[in-house]
Amino acid sequence: MDGIVLLKEDHKTVEKLFKEFEKAGDNAHAEKRKIADRVIEELTTHTWIEEKIFYPAAREAAPDTKDQALESVEEHHVVLWMLSELRDLDPSDERFDAKMTVLMENVRHHVEEEEKDWFPELRKAMGRNRLTELGEEMEAAKKKAPASPLAVPSAEH
Repeated sequence: MDGIVLLKEDHKTVEKLFKEFEKAGDNAHAEKRKIADRVIEELTTHTWIEEKIFYPAAREAAPDTKDQALESVEEHHVVLWMLSELRDLDPSDERFDAKMTVLMENVRHHVEEEEKDWFPELRKAMGRNRLTELGEEMEAAKKKAPASPLAVPSAEH
């Protein structure tokens, strides 16, 4: 699978979870916990493969997009810390829904920038064969991704 297609599929999976969270009732604490846990797992794995495999390859193929890669890593940093806080927060806590809402806003912004601005440039720069290689590499790397959001490299800086 093409690496950009794989990342977009991840984006769709997370957006679907966000919509489920938004539809859950105010007092659907158990359901919201379950959804939040899936979001944490999906985004931790996604940021891991982007940072370990996709972003370095993107910077090599399109050095002029370095600023976009660096901004994306900073956006990951914010998201990963929010994920770690959500993981430890009781869904009945008054801050849980607010934290999840801010997380969704951050992730949606990040996805929009990647998909509209950066990915089209990278598709031209990398070509089909390289993107297929990256897709296979990222798919395999998903199995090695850490469970903790704070184990993703950008969480440290």
